[in-house]
Amino acid sequence: MNRNSQPFFPGTHTGVPPSYEMLKEEHEVAVLGTPQSSAPVTTTVINIRSETSVPDHVVWSLFNTIFMNWCCLGFVAFAYSVKSRDRKMVGDMIGAQTYASTAKCLNIWALVLGILLTITFIILCATGSLVVFQAISEMVNRY
Repeated sequence: MNRNSQPFFPGTHTGVPPSYEMLKEEHEVAVLGTPQSSAPVTTTVINIRSETSVPDHVVWSLFNTIFMNWCCLGFVAFAYSVKSRDRKMVGDMIGAQTYASTAKCLNIWALVLGILLTITFIILCATGSLVVFQAISEMVNRY
């Protein structure tokens, strides 16, 4: 095993920064070797449309499933979110959008019902404790 340290690209430690083209050419020669033929180089271009980003609301559905799962709406929204993600992976953007829209609607309902029922529960606990405290104080006053 050779223990001499040599730079991978010659000229990198000479104090003058090499240009990008020089590095690219040296890298191609080092990896591919010298060109064997003068055949034209073909390239492949993949166009990614910006409309392919369909929000699937998985995180929101998971939050509603774990914390505010009133009437199992959070779990159903999570199922639709996973279906939306599956449709997006397959390439069916219309199906993904449909499932995502249903998941969003279910998430909104789960959130609204969760907040309303939580506020109602807090109000009932507060008024219930006041009624119990008042009943106990009346019993103490009678005796």
